[in-house]
Amino acid sequence: MSSNSSSSPSKLQSSSSNGSPSTDLPLKPIPGNYGLPFFGPIKDRLDYFYRQGKDTFFQTRIQEHQSTVFRTNMPPGPFISSNSNVIVLLDAISFPILFDTSKVQKLNVLDGTYMPSTAYFGGYRVCAFLDPSEPKHARLKGLFFSILASRHDKFIPLFRSCLSELSINIEDQVSDKGKSYFNTLSDSMSFDFVFRLFCDQNPLDTSIGSKGPTLVDKWLFFQLAPLMTLGLPKLFNILEDLLLHSIPLPPFLVKSSYKKLYNAFYASMSSSIFDEAQQRGIKRNEACHNLVFMAGFNAYGGMKTLFPALIKWVGLAGEKLHRQLCDEIRTIVRAEGGVTLSALDKMTLTKSVVYEALRIEPPVRGP
Repeated sequence: MSSNSSSSPSKLQSSSSNGSPSTDLPLKPIPGNYGLPFFGPIKDRLDYFYRQGKDTFFQTRIQEHQSTVFRTNMPPGPFISSNSNVIVLLDAISFPILFDTSKVQKLNVLDGTYMPSTAYFGGYRVCAFLDPSEPKHARLKGLFFSILASRHDKFIPLFRSCLSELSINIEDQVSDKGKSYFNTLSDSMSFDFVFRLFCDQNPLDTSIGSKGPTLVDKWLFFQLAPLMTLGLPKLFNILEDLLLHSIPLPPFLVKSSYKKLYNAFYASMSSSIFDEAQQRGIKRNEACHNLVFMAGFNAYGGMKTLFPALIKWVGLAGEKLHRQLCDEIRTIVRAEGGVTLSALDKMTLTKSVVYEALRIEPPVRGP
């Protein structure tokens, strides 16, 4: 995790092992540097994507600086990012500072050191790119929470139904072809769940049919290309770096795909959602662009990352972990009288497996 250096303090208070600040330890300058202008960000970008890779990039700098908090540049750098300088926070103690909006600005930083063109979002800066100090942030966030709260009793039943359909589709493919590609089926299930949750309609019955995941994937790729690598042979590294990390991909190439998504959501969502948006001072089309982003980027995009990683690492963990998970899940569900949000919250082993699959630190309760 990182924070933009322009809004971060030059020094951090050292902390004790239990996570509480220690007044006995001196303030220490944050180690690391950004190198020469232009060339420093380029060097770090090449290290991150090609010479070292993401994990080694951070590990080597932790060892070099003997610190999990340090300065460096983050991709994409020139000419997409105007400022690549960040302070990296790689431990659970320093991480909560990112939730302190008096110290860390959240303006246009969802994708790190750059912001995609608003042409990807109907010309609007959607809620995820707004700083909490901006009035529209609170209005949009209130709308989102209201929509989610009104559907609180649908999450688990709908998700279980979608998972059942996923299992059937996997079994059918294995039966017919002897194998099944989980990622594609998982993406279809994820989009189906998200669309039905927000629109109360099966996407197959709308204008996008079964193309929803493909449309969202294309839209996401054009936005996030500066942060990814295609895993091509080394011979093509420089060409890929020039195409993906040096200039932004033009939004007009994905405009038709996004318009199909937008039209499907706008036509399928309840008019009461847009009525509430207007009552909060949000235009109907702006509300829909924000909801498409929340559904496509935040929800579907998150599940697209989560489920394949989870299945991979749980599968590789072996029978012992599988039995432990079964025992914990069945015991807690039985005690809670069913699958509920409370039951899920009590599954400590299950949650730790999810964090490990995503290679992230468990949430830390900040001050």
